[in-house]
Amino acid sequence: MADSPVGQLAWNLDLYDAFSRRVPGQTPIDRDAILTSVSISWFTNTAGSSARIYRDAGPDAFRPRENSRVPTGVAVFAGDSAIRRFAEPSNTIVHWSEFDTGGHLPSLQAPELLVGDIRAFFRKLQVN
Repeated sequence: MADSPVGQLAWNLDLYDAFSRRVPGQTPIDRDAILTSVSISWFTNTAGSSARIYRDAGPDAFRPRENSRVPTGVAVFAGDSAIRRFAEPSNTIVHWSEFDTGGHLPSLQAPELLVGDIRAFFRKLQVN
């Protein structure tokens, strides 16, 4: 993936296509958005490091950890899943949203929803 821009584009197109099909009626991801995302990964040489989290997580990825007490916001978009009862023991969840659209790549599939949800999360943290 990191030695050929065409290889990286093909890899990403396969993933974007698979994620777009998870939600019936999901709007396809815009071609320019895909090219921009892939170009950023290619020009910054971050394709390998962005996938590293999956390898590093290993079998302990979902083992409960001590709660960090850091305020946490979770947005669950259509086609993806997050189970609150598994997230709560190690996270201080102050904001949890679920959407009927959006998909696995909400910044490309539902950017307005994502931005609105991020703003709603941080509004809860503002000190008046």
